[in-house]
Amino acid sequence: MKNMKTWMIAAIVTLCGCEVLFCSCKSNSKATEASYPLVAGTLEEAMKPDSAPAKVMEAMERATRYHNYEIMSDTAHDLCVEAIGEVDSTPTEGYGIVVEKGAASTSFLNLSNARQPKVRYDAKTGTLWFANCAMWGTGVQVERLYLMRFDKDNKAHIACTIDPYDIQQQVCQRLGYSIEGEQVTLYDSGREIARATNTVSDMGGFDSEQPLWIGEQIEYDLSGNAPLLLITPGVKFTTGLVLTYDDMPALAARLTISEDGKVSISELKEHKK
Repeated sequence: MKNMKTWMIAAIVTLCGCEVLFCSCKSNSKATEASYPLVAGTLEEAMKPDSAPAKVMEAMERATRYHNYEIMSDTAHDLCVEAIGEVDSTPTEGYGIVVEKGAASTSFLNLSNARQPKVRYDAKTGTLWFANCAMWGTGVQVERLYLMRFDKDNKAHIACTIDPYDIQQQVCQRLGYSIEGEQVTLYDSGREIARATNTVSDMGGFDSEQPLWIGEQIEYDLSGNAPLLLITPGVKFTTGLVLTYDDMPALAARLTISEDGKVSISELKEHKK
């Protein structure tokens, strides 16, 4: 996978059903305002856009009938979002979204619908939020967020795509940590935001070079008026080949998206479930 580098100790994990090399972006030892070391990121570059396999696209383009199932329905605003399960008798392999508003129907054939994508419509701003899974596996859940809008004829279009890598990079510049014994303290630009006590005792202790990482768990809660970003840091131990999340808290922040598509992240806080 191109958006990962090799650790000194590399590990093979299963992501999205295929074996890839799990690795990281370079360790970042730059200090925050309070001189705490910063977390590192596992994603090295922007993720590849959603893209249905060629044989699926060919089947979609010549199909006479789509077999869809509902993801979200908002009858008050005459809106429905469906996933395409099959075209004629050909499975779509987890690709294809149809957005119906009023009498208009818009198909996004390349968008992934795997692993239960999340959808929310904000009628006040006319925004349809769509979050789907860009990468997954054991301990891995990485979502990409789409902002969709409608024209005067109710046809949908993607106005902005928020890539997990861009989110990771912004958080990597702010999220610091300190470790004392088994206690990990997290900081947002020097401001303490969460504490966790490590209970893992059979992995040789915290990695001395770079113990904390983000990038494997980036998700969204779309239940509120604005998307809530959720990030969980992972711990690298001396003898561990993958990151461990057992004791680490999830961190939450609100997103603000400007008219030109630039994303800013509010203050990080511990997410209380």
